[in-house]
Amino acid sequence: MLLYNSQVSGNCYKVRLLLAQLGIGYERHELSVVDRSNRAQLLGELNPGLRVPTIVLDDGRAIAESNAIIYYFASGTPYLPHDLYERAKVLQWLFFEQYSHEPYVAVVRFWVAFAPSPPSSQEIEARRATGYLALDAMERVLSRQRFFVGGDYTIADIALYAYTHVAGEGGFDLERYPAVREWLARVADQPGHVTISA
Repeated sequence: MLLYNSQVSGNCYKVRLLLAQLGIGYERHELSVVDRSNRAQLLGELNPGLRVPTIVLDDGRAIAESNAIIYYFASGTPYLPHDLYERAKVLQWLFFEQYSHEPYVAVVRFWVAFAPSPPSSQEIEARRATGYLALDAMERVLSRQRFFVGGDYTIADIALYAYTHVAGEGGFDLERYPAVREWLARVADQPGHVTISA
């Protein structure tokens, strides 16, 4: 199995974290998050969006999009509930992460920490403000429960952990989010946890 990966990408990290926790081995092909010049030749037949992560299964079939990949590998494991309602709640948080969280928290982190030509400080601050709305929503939920779905650690937590735990690299202040910080510590304490740099 081959993972097209970028080490600093939180989307790629989700996949690596779940595979580590499941004890599934794989090979990596590293790609740059900045230089996308060779994406079409590498990923053109595998991923219409030409993005990482993209994973190629042992039988040659490919899966793109981080949350689709972790959903696939979590099926039949404790990381994805069997109960239909709870499974829908996991999907709810996966969609929230890609629609309300990642476009703001992750993009600001990229602009601040990695982009060779970031936009204006006004544009960064505007996007950061929307990222704080996602963190506000997470804080409200986590102030009442330990994890996002059903009281157990699931891929909903993996998806939201990936960019939240490095949000400081984008200038987000997590000091105002005590429940989020406690949750980050609980996720980091899960069996098989690996860091984003691993």
